Amino acid sequence: MPLPKRRHSNARTRKRRTHYKLTPPTLSVCPRCSEKRLDHYACPSCGYYGDGARSRKVIDIEVKQPQTEEA
Repeated sequence: MPLPKRRHSNARTRKRRTHYKLTPPTLSVCPRCSEKRLDHYACPSCGYYGDGARSRKVIDIEVKQPQTEEA
């Protein structure tokens, strides 16, 4: 396999790597509770997956009780 004869400069390498970047995940609005959630995932706030008549509960969400501090 051929190898480069000369070293690439840092600028050239960095110009090539400018396109290697992360994109933020696309979020959609849950049709039941209007919270933001990932597409094709169950809603973390209400536990439902899908929209309209086809939605179904797939996760049981536990409601956290505020902890009382006892001295």
